[in-house]
Amino acid sequence: MLSKLKLHGGAELLFDGVKNHHVTLPGQSDPWDMKQLLAWIRGNMLKERPELFMQGDTVRPGILVLINDADWELMGELEYQLQDQDNVVFISTLHGG
Repeated sequence: MLSKLKLHGGAELLFDGVKNHHVTLPGQSDPWDMKQLLAWIRGNMLKERPELFMQGDTVRPGILVLINDADWELMGELEYQLQDQDNVVFISTLHGG
């Protein structure tokens, strides 16, 4: 399954500064959901300070998640089943001061 991941608002700094990622997720018998995607991201892409991106099995408060330009809260959050070519965007709203 192919997906596009984008990171903005400083979230990209936790991923070696790379904002756009085209990922191929390994095949499995059940469809991928957002909970599994986040675990895969943590294990395969996140380069530093995972506590700034994730809290438990989900994203930290202050990380806005969009799936195909829609707020993931409207899509089922962690239970959303990914479709081929989905576009998932993570935007950090947390900023130092």
